Amino acid sequence: MKAVVVYSLGRAGIFLATAAVLALVGFRSWLLVLAALVASLPLSYFALRGPRAAFAEQLARRARERRELRAKLAGHEPPEEE
Repeated sequence: MKAVVVYSLGRAGIFLATAAVLALVGFRSWLLVLAALVASLPLSYFALRGPRAAFAEQLARRARERRELRAKLAGHEPPEEE
């Protein structure tokens, strides 16, 4: 769960920082929010590469564990990894 929190807080922080900079420049109202969303997306993509990879690995691990548990409960062998 730690990876989810780190990634989410990182995204929120980048959005808020971008919005603050744009507010200082003079953006206001809905245009501020829209511009901050558009500008923070590519920033988050590059700045949060590590936390995003950890988050994706955590999701993959949980999915694998759930598949194995379902197979065990159904009385089958767990599926082979690809």
